[in-house]
Amino acid sequence: MDLLDRLIGHDTWTTRQLLLACQTLPDEALDREFEIDHKSLRETFLHMIENLETWTDLMYEREVKARTGRTVPELLERLSAASRNFAHLARQVAREGRYDACFWDVLDNPPVLKTFGGAIGHVLTHNMHHRAHLMWLMERVGLTEHIEGDLLGWESQSFGWR
Repeated sequence: MDLLDRLIGHDTWTTRQLLLACQTLPDEALDREFEIDHKSLRETFLHMIENLETWTDLMYEREVKARTGRTVPELLERLSAASRNFAHLARQVAREGRYDACFWDVLDNPPVLKTFGGAIGHVLTHNMHHRAHLMWLMERVGLTEHIEGDLLGWESQSFGWR
């Protein structure tokens, strides 16, 4: 397993664990707003998953589609599908040595060339940033027992070391 595999595996697994921890919350708790970036748990999860879907579409140079599904089970399905697509693309870019190759970000006006390596790194660090928001939001609605979400903890658990 190389560094990219570790980063992608950690990203998806950690986001999934936080989403699973929220599955018993009532809608009122998922949608309770606080003075933080995307305001609520649901909106933060949606933002993260939509970001993953959008950047993957952009890098594949396909139409950026709006997807539906806002319930926790639907978000889990969307996360799984988006993560698989993103991982496939990122690994293909790595195999082909195309981190410095460019694609058009057609959502910018005017469209802008961006590197695959930059976009892959952006997605992974963007999600890490918002997972910190999720943990803060979870604690505000009473979910104080949750994973820390660090990569070494994920690796130890994934490999059965602890």
